[in-house]
Amino acid sequence: MQKKLQVEAIEHGSVIDHIPAQQGIKILKFFKFTQTNEKITIGLNLATHNGESKDLIKIENTILNDQQANQLALFAPNATINQIKDFKVVNKFQVQLPECFVDVLACPNSNCISHNEPVQKRFYVQQKKTLKLKCHYCEKSFERTTFDELD
Repeated sequence: MQKKLQVEAIEHGSVIDHIPAQQGIKILKFFKFTQTNEKITIGLNLATHNGESKDLIKIENTILNDQQANQLALFAPNATINQIKDFKVVNKFQVQLPECFVDVLACPNSNCISHNEPVQKRFYVQQKKTLKLKCHYCEKSFERTTFDELD
């Protein structure tokens, strides 16, 4: 049986793999990848070896830094990033959930001081399994899905 590639290879850039299905578009918006002139290949609802679905993003001429990679954990805690050079993987690593997110998300609590004062928005990871974040200022906790509702 001949194996067929579902997504075209890239010469130089990053491949974000093992994104949960339905999260690829959120990642594109969050990182503003669509506001670049780089070639982006998106695979949505691709079949995995175990019969489930996943999303995949390939970005030409863009190497994700550690901070960006760790922010991916908000959407895809088990994602891997492959750094590509000359069509070959030169580095592969799994995203790591940081202890704190700074200036990444706005607090869902409309009464939080972070909405009215010039402060860095800061959330601490309170629970990893079902990602729960705690605001530094109002000290309220929110599940990750709460932030999706704000989009």
